[in-house]
Amino acid sequence: MKITCTGRKVSLKPSFIEKAQAKLDKLDKFFADEAQAQVTVTVEKSGQTVEITVRDKGLVIRAEKVSERMEDALDDAVELLARRLVKNRKRLGDKLTRAAAVDWPAEPEPEEAYDVIREKRFIVKPCTTEEAILQMNLLGHSFYLYRNMDDDQIQVVYRRANGTYGVLIPEDY
Repeated sequence: MKITCTGRKVSLKPSFIEKAQAKLDKLDKFFADEAQAQVTVTVEKSGQTVEITVRDKGLVIRAEKVSERMEDALDDAVELLARRLVKNRKRLGDKLTRAAAVDWPAEPEPEEAYDVIREKRFIVKPCTTEEAILQMNLLGHSFYLYRNMDDDQIQVVYRRANGTYGVLIPEDY
């Protein structure tokens, strides 16, 4: 697995980068050799955030943790990635390497069923991103599906954990 470490508002020490590589090397057996891991560390007043994103054969798995120390946040994020892999191992199936199937813990966590409890159909109105954010806030939702007036593409605007907004723009696979 190829690992890239990036610091936002901080310069990462070589010891942290080595620790990140050592921690992620333990998960290396679950992914193909071409897998890419991105470790991003952000320092804020509220704490230090470590975000890990692994991309492998169309699979994207992500974990983000905040702690006083970036090393603690790294440990927590790697642990969260491992738990997510174990929890969803049957659904992931052949997206993980064969070696991974042998190394699962003896007592796995029970799998939860994906129960769709409601379907909702609605008209997707054309609007700008700003109008979609306004409508989302008026509804009190954390996301809003809309058709972008500029390019007639279906998009999703969402509220991020830090209070900012993001837009999901689909691309062809």
